Amino acid sequence: MRYLVYSILALVLIFVTVIIGDYGPWYFAWIIGTVMIVLVSAAGGALLDTQLEAANAKKATGAESH
Repeated sequence: MRYLVYSILALVLIFVTVIIGDYGPWYFAWIIGTVMIVLVSAAGGALLDTQLEAANAKKATGAESH
C-alpha cells in the first residue's frame, strides 16, 4: 500500500513539474529509466536463479543414475 501511495505521489509531482518547468521531461525520463533498470535487473536475477536451479537439478539427476 505504501508503494502505491508513493507511486501516485511521484506521478502527481512529475505532472506538476512538467506543467511548471522545463526540466519535467528530464525527471520523468529519469524515473522511468530507473524503474526499467530495476525491472530488467530483477528479471535477469530471476533468470539466473532458474538456470542455476536447472543446472543443479541436472547434476543431481546425473549423479544418481551413475
